Amino acid sequence: MAFNLNKKYPELLEILHFNQQSRDFSLRRIFDRDIQDNNNFCFKDKLIHPIKDKDGMPSMDTLFNHLTRTKTEETDQEGKTINRRVEFESDRSIRLHWIKHHIDEKIVGIDIFSITERDKKKREDVIKTYIYNKPKKYVVVLECQRSKNDYYLLSAYYLNKIYGEKDIQRKMKNKLNDII
Repeated sequence: MAFNLNKKYPELLEILHFNQQSRDFSLRRIFDRDIQDNNNFCFKDKLIHPIKDKDGMPSMDTLFNHLTRTKTEETDQEGKTINRRVEFESDRSIRLHWIKHHIDEKIVGIDIFSITERDKKKREDVIKTYIYNKPKKYVVVLECQRSKNDYYLLSAYYLNKIYGEKDIQRKMKNKLNDII
C-alpha cells in the first residue's frame, strides 16, 4: 500500500485489487499527506479549506468521502430524497493524488477560470474556480469564500460522463475576466 504514496501525476493509484478497508487506508494516507496535514495547501496564495459540514465545522472526513465516493440518492422515512456518498468511485479515487498537482499548477496547458454560479442550497450566487485538464478529462472545483481571501475545496473528478466535457465547455464560455 505504501507504493501508492510514491505515485506521481499522471500515474494512477493501484487500489482496485484491495478490499474496502485496505483501499480506504491507502487513500486516506494520500489524502492526509496532500490535503489534511498539508499546512500549505494553497491555490494562488489563498488557503484551501474543506467545505463546512451540517454543524458548520470544516469536516475532513466529509471531504474525503466526497473525493472518493459517488453520489447516491436515498429516501428517508418521510419520503424526502437525501444525497449520500457511500459507494466507492474508482475514477475519482485512483486520481486522488492528482488534486495537489493541479492545485500547485504543475501541469502545462490546464485551463483555470472562475464563474459565478447559483448555489441552490445557499440560495445565492457564489464564485467557483475550475481547474480543467482537458487532455486528462480532470476537473478540480474550488469555491471562493465570501471574504475572497481563501477557498473551499468542493470537488475533484474525472469527466467520465458524456455531458461532462460539454458542461465544462459551457461554463468556460461564461467565465469571468479574472480568476477570483
